[in-house]
Amino acid sequence: MKKLLKITTYLGMAGTALIAPSCKLDETVYSSIYTENFYKTAADAEKALISVYGALGSLGGGPALTLIADFSDDQTYPRGVVGRNTLTQFTYDPNYTTQKSNSRVNESPQQIWQSCYAGIEKANWVIAKVPDATMDEARKKQIIGEAYFLRAFYHWFLSKNFGDIPVKITPSYSEADALTAKSSKAGVYKQIYADLDQALNAGLLSYPTVEKGRVAKEVVNALYAKAALYNEDWAKALEQAKVVINSGKYVLLDDVRDVYKYDKEDAARIENMWAFEVDPVSPGLGHQLTGLCGPPGSAGPEYARTSYGSMFAYQAFFDSFDPTDKRRTLLDTNYTDKSGKVVPQKSITPITTKGVLIKKYQDPISTVGMIPNIPIFRLPDVYLIAAEAEARLNGATTAAYDFINPVRKRAGLANLKTGLTKDAFIEAVLQERGWEFFAEGDRWYDLTRTGKFLTVIPKAVNDVYPTRNVTAKNKYFPIPLDEINANPKLEQNPDWK
Repeated sequence: MKKLLKITTYLGMAGTALIAPSCKLDETVYSSIYTENFYKTAADAEKALISVYGALGSLGGGPALTLIADFSDDQTYPRGVVGRNTLTQFTYDPNYTTQKSNSRVNESPQQIWQSCYAGIEKANWVIAKVPDATMDEARKKQIIGEAYFLRAFYHWFLSKNFGDIPVKITPSYSEADALTAKSSKAGVYKQIYADLDQALNAGLLSYPTVEKGRVAKEVVNALYAKAALYNEDWAKALEQAKVVINSGKYVLLDDVRDVYKYDKEDAARIENMWAFEVDPVSPGLGHQLTGLCGPPGSAGPEYARTSYGSMFAYQAFFDSFDPTDKRRTLLDTNYTDKSGKVVPQKSITPITTKGVLIKKYQDPISTVGMIPNIPIFRLPDVYLIAAEAEARLNGATTAAYDFINPVRKRAGLANLKTGLTKDAFIEAVLQERGWEFFAEGDRWYDLTRTGKFLTVIPKAVNDVYPTRNVTAKNKYFPIPLDEINANPKLEQNPDWK
């Protein structure tokens, strides 16, 4: 008999609105597995952990993982179709009406809320139930540690998008259990730290022995460092970043372009510490970035078999690179079409004569699904976290320069100019982050966490988006109205009331 695997009783707050039965039916169930008789064996525990990772599937599929931030920042922008321009023009509302009307919730902040709380709920079941499973104790401890890490990651991802959020650390045995009030930022980060401490003590494996897509011990340190950076806990950020760097488990690839080549994915893992893993089969995990970034009409065979011309970089961002910077080659102002003819910039897209193509997610061979993974943590991130944290603590020290210069050297640039003031050095680090992580869903959060979005974004305009009316309330996205309506304990972000 085919069994339905029902790992959780409820999907968590993201699904609360759907839990409204009109009557109660008592019956003995023989064909399904519920929480009362699951989590008993090693196989159960492994499957439950996979379900916690599984929340990344809906987060990376849109991918809300990157597009929401990338369409809001000063580096990349969308063709204004299917509601994507609301993120660039800051015209979205708490109901995310435009995204719903265009069946694009998967590209909206609402998807972040739903995916992350689904992942948190599943992590809570693992943390609560797996300790009683009959299995190897060392592996049990690792599984629980990975669940702690993922719970911390989902809470952190929610916080950087919505600010104060509900912290959920117990399973929802009933509908009432799913209704949780918001915690302050301090409370959110206290829980993130506690979960990461648990993960660090779980005996997780290090690269290269860790399974593809799974979290290595040093990835826990990397998230700890970045979460601490966002929490302005500079000492903790520096401490954890140095653990990763000094471990020697990861190194920068010689050529930054190799990080993104579809046929060098495994070799790139020595730098690409953790990623949204894509499986180019059906069914499998995929994302839209390859198709969005290529030219319209599938015209550029080096980009993709199928592409739409829906995501570009600003000309001003392209111009900000030193011409010798190898990272600029991950952008392009022309492409070669199927006949071998070079298509000039003015003809890249009909929406502007200054379209700049993004080359980080090229996949010229796949016909079903896409090959390129989406980076979540790369080693350069850790170096630049260390550089910023050191500078905020001690100024532009020799140590701070030693953290930023390897990233610049790999890009083909000279060492950063010496003698910078503390503020000038931090600004240089933020600029370096912009050049290094464009189209990876990072820049918008650097602008919001530092308060620079209000001055930077109004200047990031072009003939497609000549005006961008960002306001203070856009530092965080509004909590989805569906969630407010479903949870009487939940309040909208103050600036969005």
